[in-house]
Parts: sequence; C-alpha cells; structure tokens
Amino acid sequence: SCINCQRTIPHLDAWYEKYKNQGLVIIGVHTPEFGFEQDYENVAAAVKKFDIKYPVVLDNDYSTWTSYKNRYWPRKYLVDIDGFIVYDHIGEGGYEETERKIRETLEERKQILDLRQEIPEGLSETETIATDAGSPEVYFGANRNELFGNGPAGKVVTATFLLPEKKELNTLYLDGIWSVTSEFAENSSAESKIVFRYQAKNVYFVAGSEMPVSLRVFLDGKPIRSADAGSDAAENSSITVSDHRLYHVVGTQIPGEHTLELRVQEPGLKAFTFTFG
Repeated sequence: SCINCQRTIPHLDAWYEKYKNQGLVIIGVHTPEFGFEQDYENVAAAVKKFDIKYPVVLDNDYSTWTSYKNRYWPRKYLVDIDGFIVYDHIGEGGYEETERKIRETLEERKQILDLRQEIPEGLSETETIATDAGSPEVYFGANRNELFGNGPAGKVVTATFLLPEKKELNTLYLDGIWSVTSEFAENSSAESKIVFRYQAKNVYFVAGSEMPVSLRVFLDGKPIRSADAGSDAAENSSITVSDHRLYHVVGTQIPGEHTLELRVQEPGLKAFTFTFG
C-alpha cells in the first residue's frame, strides 16, 4: 500500500530482467506497515498485480527489517559476491546511481569467477514518475495521527466529530461518528466526511472495508472533474472501497493547493493514510 514502494517496482523489474542472467538476484522483503498487509493472500495478490518476477519474503515479525536497522519504505541494499553490503539507498530515486553500482558489482563478480559473459550495455530506460508534493503523509490511526485537527491526537476514541469553519493546511478533519483505533479511523454513521487541505498533484488513500463503501469525491467544494480524478475515482466522481489497498483519488495535471472532501455514504470505511505525489 506504499506509493513510494509501488513507484520503485518498475525499476526493480527492469534490472531483474536485464541482469538476472549475469548474476543479479533480487529478493523483495515485504515488511507490513498495517495489519492487513500481514495477510499472505493480500501480499500474493499484490505480487501478481504488479507482475513481480523475483521472490518476495513476508517479514511479518520485522526480523529482517530489524537486522538491517531499517526505518524506511522503500530501501534498497546491494550485496556483493562476498556477502558485503556495498551500497544502499533510502526511498525513491537514485535509480541511475543504483544501476551503475549493480553493473560495477556484476563486473567484479565476473572477474572473480573468470566468466566470459558480457554485461548488457547502457542503463535501463524505465520511466521515473516525478513527485512534487508539499504535504506530508497523514495517518488516521492514533499511533501516528499528530495532524488530526478536530480531535484528540494520539488517543483511541469513539466520538461525534464536527467540522470547524476554517480548515488549516495539512490538517486532517473528520465529520460524523468515527472510531479512531491505533491503526485506522472507521465511521459508524452514513454521510460521514473526511476533509484535508493539501499541496500536490496526486492524492493516494490507503483504505478498506468489510463490505463495499461508496465515497463521493469533492475537490475545492465541487464534485471532482474527470480530468482531475485519480484512476480509482474516474467514474461519476466516486470511489467504491472494498479491498484493503491504496486508492488513487486525485490526479491533477499540475501541483497546487486544494481541499479534498470525501463523503462516505455508508458506515464501515477504514481509513489508514493519505499520501501525496
């Protein structure tokens, strides 16, 4: 459900296809941020959806994450033929630098093993999706909801929330009856609302529901236009949330400041995070 990881996958796929016959092995380590990401079937479905060819390990107890002293999604470690970490990169980007280091390490392997195979020439031409967001990731759950504007941050609570007249930038607001748990906020009233002022082109929403829930999407007070809608909101300015996953809500052509309002038509929406790009 991490958009930063999703945007990295095409580069990993390209490197694996290009260099696997020259000795590059990729092992994806999936360390879940949320409870639904611990489910094997959910992870298997995501591997299939993104057409990942290399093996993926499910690290539910964070043992690999902890062993590598990691704190970031995503992070890439490059291990040489002797088992040493010779390069690592935090987050998105650095793709050309990473691939050059892969090539350098494969050349070293070739010489050590006295191989005659040739390393494919040139760098991969995988499209890099530019990110231009002025808003941080925002969490709904009490563990990390320090941007909660009209409720108690850091507390598990069930309450009726009311929208203030003024909405601050990068501040999360709820309207209606919501239960804020440690990981997510879930509405128990129909016609509940989520409001957030942000700066970005794209808005992504990690959410799920046991039964399908409809969301009407408003941008700056009006039903979102098809030209501004994300891939999951392109029809009738609405989104149907069912599977626990990342939903692409807004995709404007240029970055800017906007107010997003989601009107939740039925109870049972579990809202985890907004991320931006």
